[in-house]
Amino acid sequence: MRLLSLVELMSYIVKRLFAVVAASVLAASIAGTPAGAQSDAVAGDACLSTAMVGLLAREGNAVRVSPSPGLVSEKAGSRENEKGIELARAQDTLRTLEEAHHWFLKGARKGYAPAQVNLAVLSLAGWGAPPNAGTALYWLREAARQGYALAYFDLGILYMNGCGVHRDYHEAFSQFEQGANAGDSAAQMNLGYLYDQGLGVAEDRAQAGFWYRQAAENGNAQAQYNLADLYLRGEGLPREESTAFAWFQKAAQQGHTGARIMLGSMYAEGRGTEKNLQSACEWFSAATLQGDSRGAATLQALEHQLTPKQLAQSKMHAQLLVPGPKPYRDESALLH
Repeated sequence: MRLLSLVELMSYIVKRLFAVVAASVLAASIAGTPAGAQSDAVAGDACLSTAMVGLLAREGNAVRVSPSPGLVSEKAGSRENEKGIELARAQDTLRTLEEAHHWFLKGARKGYAPAQVNLAVLSLAGWGAPPNAGTALYWLREAARQGYALAYFDLGILYMNGCGVHRDYHEAFSQFEQGANAGDSAAQMNLGYLYDQGLGVAEDRAQAGFWYRQAAENGNAQAQYNLADLYLRGEGLPREESTAFAWFQKAAQQGHTGARIMLGSMYAEGRGTEKNLQSACEWFSAATLQGDSRGAATLQALEHQLTPKQLAQSKMHAQLLVPGPKPYRDESALLH
C-alpha cells in the first residue's frame, strides 16, 4: 500500500468549518437525560447548535452552565443565576431543570445578562419549559443591549439558522462582528468563516485569516485548524507550511481530529517539519482511536513501514493522546 499524499488527504478532509453543528448530534449524545427532557431537547433541534449548548455541556448526569467571568455577587440577578447554575449542575431530572429555568428567569428579569443568556439557551433546548425560539431571541437581545459578548454569538447563530427570525446572513455577520470585537472567541471564529465563505459580506480571505488568528490565539481549536488551512493553501495569507504545521499542532493538542490527521500527513511527507513516520503514525492513530477514520488507509500503510518496536511505541503514545470520553469532533464546543 502507498501513503496518501497530503493533497489527496486534503481532498476529503473538510476544508474549513463553521462553529455550528445541528443539535440532533448533541441530543443523541446526551447520556442519562430524563425521557421528557430529551424529547423536549429534540423538539428544539432546528434552533439549536452544539456550539450554543456549550453553555450546557453535559458530563455524565450533570449539566454545566457557566456564570459570567468576574461575577459580582452583589449585582442584581447574580444570586438567582448562581442558584440556577447550582440546580442545572445537579442530577438532571425534569424537576431540577424546571427549577433552574425558574431561577434563571428571576435573574433575567432583574437584568442580569448571564442569566438572560442561560435562560435563552434553556428556552431553545426545551429544558425546564417547552422550546421557544421567540423567548430565546427576546432574552438574547436584552443581554446584547448590555454588551454581553456571548449574547451576540448566540444571536448570530439564530440569524444563521433562521430561528425565531428570517435567515439573514448580513445580520448574523453584524452580530458575530459585535461579539468578536467584544473578545468572544467563538464569534471571532464565525466572523472569520463568514469572510472566508463570503456569507453576509464580500469574500475576503485576508480578513478571514485575521479573525481566525484572533480566535486561534484565544485557544479556539477550530480557528487554529482553519488558520492552518489558510497558511497551507496560501489563501489570503502567505503559503507557509511550517506555520501551518504549528497551528495544526496546537489544534491537534486540543484533540481536534482533523488537525491530528493533517499533522500526521505532514509528518509523513516532511512538509513544514522533518519527516517522521513514527510521529505520523501516532497522530493518525490518535484520530482513529477517537472515531475519525479519515486517515485509516494512510495509517495502515504507515504501520507496514515501522519496525515492531516503533509500532508498539507509536500505539502507546497514541493512547496517551486520546482525550476523555467526549473527544473534540471538528466543532466548537464552547465553554464560557
